[in-house]
Formats: sequence, structure tokens, C-alpha cells
Amino acid sequence: MQPSLFVSHGSPMIMFEPGPARTFLAGLAGQVERPDAILMISAHHDMAGAVVTAGEAPSTIHDFGGFPQALFDLTYPAAGSPALAADVALLLRARGVPVALDTERGFDHGAWVPLMLGWPDAQVPVVQLSISSAHAPDWHFRLGALLKPLRARNVLIIGSGSLTHNLREIVLTGGDHDAAVPEWVAAFSDWIAARIAAGDVDALLHVHERAPHVRRNHPTMDHLLPLYTAMGAGGAHAERLHHSYTYGVLAMDAYRFD
Repeated sequence: MQPSLFVSHGSPMIMFEPGPARTFLAGLAGQVERPDAILMISAHHDMAGAVVTAGEAPSTIHDFGGFPQALFDLTYPAAGSPALAADVALLLRARGVPVALDTERGFDHGAWVPLMLGWPDAQVPVVQLSISSAHAPDWHFRLGALLKPLRARNVLIIGSGSLTHNLREIVLTGGDHDAAVPEWVAAFSDWIAARIAAGDVDALLHVHERAPHVRRNHPTMDHLLPLYTAMGAGGAHAERLHHSYTYGVLAMDAYRFD
């Protein structure tokens, strides 16, 4: 049975900038058995509800600006899987969750950046399931729980976001890749790690009320929500696979749930 994973994808420049997080993502395929397909839940696919990509040959979306042309030249030609998309929709609709299938949408960089680093051969079919900032963490957790049966079918479920994500703070650091880690970033990262290690799902679902410095680390929740879907799809055992920081203020943690 495949695990479910949460990874922090960081800045698109991780494709070219060396560092611990890039090294970890480049070895991601070695953390799991080769899957038959990957279901990716990316922070950059944010819809009003549950939307699943269902195209046969999704394009590569360069959903960013102000970066070198070399980033825009990258493409990730993995196939889609209309069959897996239909299965995802069936699992969710069976429990009353409305689902839309999108045959036109491609892979955003929250998906293709970690996939290109981890599976550069692009031979594993990929389907994306949206997050929904209109819904709370518990909605995303419940969605993940409904997707558990896919793991027994050799489908790897990956939530891709960022354990901390305040882009304005990166500007304030001057864009220093190796900037010092502020206390408010480390405190939040350590709190999440402790709660996951303790299996304290209730605290994690109420992160806004209980975690330190949550609003400063996440002015919006989009980059944390994929964590909850990965948690819901996983089992009782959780393991932190990676812990590092980029630009001082981006915690690049990764977790395995099985």
C-alpha cells in the first residue's frame, strides 16, 4: 500500500537553486515504491469546491512571474489519467461531495516542480485534485479520508504546499536563500511537528486557534490545506521525512502518513 505524503515545494527557483529541500525532493521517488499513478493536491489549484483534472495530456502551467526564462522553458509531459479522475470523483460523490471534472486544466507549478525533481522521467500518470480555500481544514481532512482506498491500488497521494508561506517576508529578507530563521517561523514549524508526532488531529484542525504565529506564517491558508488532505488519506503513523528552511521564512518540511 502506498503512503500519502505532504511536501513543501517552495519557490519555483528550487529547480535551479541547490539546497537541502531540493536534494530531498530529487530523492522523493526513493522514499516509496514506484506508483502506478499519482494524485496531487496542490496549493495552486484552488477552487470553490472539489475539482479533478481529467485530461489525457495535461499542459505545463507556468503560474508565476518575474523569474528567469529558463523556468518558463521547463515542461513536465506526464500523462493524465481520465480513469483515475473518474475513480476519485466516484469516491467523493459516494459520500455526497460534489465534484467537477476538468479536461482542460494542466499541471501548476505546485505539482510539476516536486514531480519533475522526484520523477524526472515523467512516466507516472498524474491527476490533480483541487484544494478549496472556501472550506476549512476539516473539509480537506475528510476528503483525504475518502481517498484512502486509492492507496491500496498503488496510487501515491501527495499534498504539495509549504509548511510556512509568507511571500512578503521573503522580500523583507532581501531574497537571501540562506537567511536566518526567525523565531516565529521555527515556533510554528516545531508546533506542527509536535502535534503530528502526537497524533493530535484535533489541535491540527484548529490550527488558527492553537498554533503560535499562524497568521504571520500563513496570511492565507492555501499552502497549508494540502497537509490536511494528505493526513486524512494516511494512516495512524506519521513521519517527518525532511526539515529545512529556505529564505529563512519558508519551512520546507515533508511528512509521510501510513
